[in-house]
Amino acid sequence: MRDIEALDSLWAEYCLPFCDALYVRQGEQARAYGVSYDSDRPGGLVIGESFDLAAESAEDPERVSWVDGQREVELPGGGLLWAGEGDQGSQGFFARLAEDGTLVWAVFLTESNPFTEIRLVGCGATFTSTAGVTVTVDIDDPARR
Repeated sequence: MRDIEALDSLWAEYCLPFCDALYVRQGEQARAYGVSYDSDRPGGLVIGESFDLAAESAEDPERVSWVDGQREVELPGGGLLWAGEGDQGSQGFFARLAEDGTLVWAVFLTESNPFTEIRLVGCGATFTSTAGVTVTVDIDDPARR
């Protein structure tokens, strides 16, 4: 299974892999990157190496978390930013969705707590969790390092 098929299959169930990661749709392909949170870094999100999402999903298909949105912000050009929680209290996620609900990109963090605030300024969005974890990303290129 290719990465895009793995991502689409998970998202159809509103699930993401249970790991700190960024998932980005790039046309008919997808990329997955390990991430970490560092409050001392600009933006707070440290983008790591890419990994093979399809292989990870095949290796342990049950290692997923459903996601449930608690906040959304409509984007001027269509689509929206969506943020919320995973299936355990310590998990949080935020994402950009196309107008049809297709996942454009998503970040899942296992120890952030739910993201309940979204602030959009131009092409940047700041997501804040109930634990005070604050991450700012470029909504057009969240993998920008």
